This record gives sequence, structure tokens and C-alpha cells, in this order.
Amino acid sequence: MSMLGLALPTDPRWARIAEKNLEEILVDHAYCEQKAASTAISLIVSFPEYTDLVSKMSELAQEEMSHFKMVHELMQERDIALGKERKDEYVGKIMKFFPKGGNRDTQLVHRLLVAGLIEARSCERFRLLSEELSDKKIANFYRKLMISEANHYTLFLKLARQYGDRQEVDQKWKDLLNYEAEVMKDLGKQQTIHG
Repeated sequence: MSMLGLALPTDPRWARIAEKNLEEILVDHAYCEQKAASTAISLIVSFPEYTDLVSKMSELAQEEMSHFKMVHELMQERDIALGKERKDEYVGKIMKFFPKGGNRDTQLVHRLLVAGLIEARSCERFRLLSEELSDKKIANFYRKLMISEANHYTLFLKLARQYGDRQEVDQKWKDLLNYEAEVMKDLGKQQTIHG
């Protein structure tokens, strides 16, 4: 288990692929930040009665959009246009883990756990980029981001435990991590943040 609780670490060869395709990585990363902001806003819209959730998600949406802006500025410096959004195969597979339906609290817990996992994996990828990239400016950029992503992952997990039964939530989290490890066996070969 890694410090993020992930059951399977990223194949180290992924960092080499990322290094050779930095433009692609930055474009994909910009969209990841934008989607993370959208997720936070979507949780506010879907669960407006949970006051604590709403205030935490409004802060998170702002932070994710500020990250988007930072990535986009880095791209502008390098003359990289945002380009079209890529399909995120990883997220698509992770979203399939929990069955659709259930009561509102269950739906909320499932969405929080999935969001927490995506943040944990992003954080792990950022750590790899911060350690492996020869471009020091980008490596330092990812080191800074890695720290805040780790906070996001713990925030989602804490909220899931707050709105669900602690034992049930912890079991679901464990099952989700094991499922994610299986998904990761087929990934690590693409020039995307989660690929």
C-alpha cells in the first residue's frame, strides 16, 4: 500500500512516456482540473441540503479552477493550446464500480469515494512527475500540486465517513481500491494523467 492507500503503484515506465509527451500531459491535466471543479459543483447542485458539503465543495471548486488556470498559464508560456478534451478511460472504468441507484446518502457516499480515489491517483502521478521529469520548472510545479491533491483525497474520504456508516464506508473504500488496482494493471501506457 502506498501512502495514499493505493493498492497498486503506477508502472514507473509511465513517467518516461509522460516525459516524451509533456504537451499531451499538460493538456490532459488542464482538463482533469476543470473536471474536478465540475465534480465539486455537481455535488453542490445534487446535494444542496448538506451545508457542510456545500461550503467545502465551493472552496474546492475554486481551488481546482485556480489549478486549471496555473496549468493553462504554463501551457501558454510554452505555446501549447488547450485543444480538445480527451476521453478519460480510467475515470470511465472507476465510475462503473458502484451500482446506480440507492438512497441519496448512499449515492453521495459513492460519489465522494470515487472522487477521493481519482484525487489519490492524480496525487500519486504528480509525485512521479515531480521526481522523474528533467524539466525542473515543471517538476517543481507538480511537487506543489501534489501536496494540495493529497488534501483533496483526504477531504473526500472524511466527508464520505461523515455522511455514511463508518464501517460500511471503510469496507467500500477497500473494495474500491482493490478494483482500482485491477483497472491499473491495464493502464500506465498512455500520455494522459490517468492513462
